[in-house]
Amino acid sequence: MIIAVDGPTASGKGTIAIALAAHFGLPHLDTGLLYRAVGRQVAINQGNPDDPADALAACEFPDALLADEQLRSEESGGLASRVSIHPQVREALFARQRAFATQEGGAVLDGRDIGTVIAPDAPIKLYITASATERARRRWLEMTGREIEIPLAEIEQDIIARDNRDIGRKDAPLKAAPDAMVIDTTTMGKEEAIAAVIAAVEQQLKG
Repeated sequence: MIIAVDGPTASGKGTIAIALAAHFGLPHLDTGLLYRAVGRQVAINQGNPDDPADALAACEFPDALLADEQLRSEESGGLASRVSIHPQVREALFARQRAFATQEGGAVLDGRDIGTVIAPDAPIKLYITASATERARRRWLEMTGREIEIPLAEIEQDIIARDNRDIGRKDAPLKAAPDAMVIDTTTMGKEEAIAAVIAAVEQQLKG
């Protein structure tokens, strides 16, 4: 069973995907982490994330980079959004994601194009969303909790800019698959959102 979880940044899709993986006993892949690693590697290489050649070269990042705490930073998130625009980068990372999705027994993957590109054959597709204002508030709380001082308005501006890049890119734009269950978590707490999604998935599995 493949469960595809898509949605914009800070919508709660990662937390929900992890909870689904635990509930159904499936392996989980945060595909956004791969793009963050590419963006981080571009920075390490002192390259330009907007240059297709620099971004493609960074796809050869070492596996150890996936454990780098810097990948969770706002800077890496912004770089990921910029390198993901390039078709060459998406093609280079496609095989890795597809292999994970099609492993025996199934898997849960979260990202921005899982249900539309990576695993369009997934029997369960979810699109998790929330307002930009609420997503900015969540990210701000997360960062202040890590003692990172950043204005809330700045985070919201960055989130809106990322949304525009992700939705507007020519290849594999961020969008809900036609047969995806769209769940808006704007007014939900963490546990409420997880419970709602698990219930929705179990209901769909019952047919």
